[in-house]
Amino acid sequence: MNSMQFSGKNVEEAIANALRELNVTEDKITYEVIEEGTKGLLGLIGTKPAIIEVTMKPVERDLKVEATRFLAGIFENMDITAEMDAVLEDNLLKIDISGPKMGLVIGYRGETLDSLQYLTSLVVNKKREGEYVRVILDTEGYRKKREETLERLAEKTAYKVKKYRRSMKLEPMNPYERRIIHSKLQKIEGIATHSVGDEPFRRVVIELDK
Repeated sequence: MNSMQFSGKNVEEAIANALRELNVTEDKITYEVIEEGTKGLLGLIGTKPAIIEVTMKPVERDLKVEATRFLAGIFENMDITAEMDAVLEDNLLKIDISGPKMGLVIGYRGETLDSLQYLTSLVVNKKREGEYVRVILDTEGYRKKREETLERLAEKTAYKVKKYRRSMKLEPMNPYERRIIHSKLQKIEGIATHSVGDEPFRRVVIELDK
């Protein structure tokens, strides 16, 4: 909001006039005194009003409320009743979703959950000043279960690569899942990984470390 000027018999009255017209409390504004105001001779001749320039303070966004309202609208359109528990800490917003029909929220191999997570991230970070807020959506512990499944797949595939001494490609995965594979196999000696292909068909290649 641009700055606006307000006047009164004195600075206090000018502030009161500003607050009344803007319909806000004093903690929501900053002001600069342009004219102190003078009473003039006998309070009549040469009287000058006090003038202040008022600027509204930026409204602090409640990212948890914005995110959960956005998701609630989507769930209503999907005919899904869901409860959400949101925690924001160190620029990481975690939202745990619970209720019936969570299979629809997760989708095939987590694709729906990943899409909802991406869209919520766009909402949270839209026109945001400051550090990027990372968003993680989860339901029924899906993220943890999926991570454990991917780690087992990585170990099993690495064993086959060593045994048959040939590289192997995994199924297409999103960036989050590929990171899990890469991270897990960094700890296995003699194995190297890299990704090939274009999104959304990008795959992890597991091979012998040359």
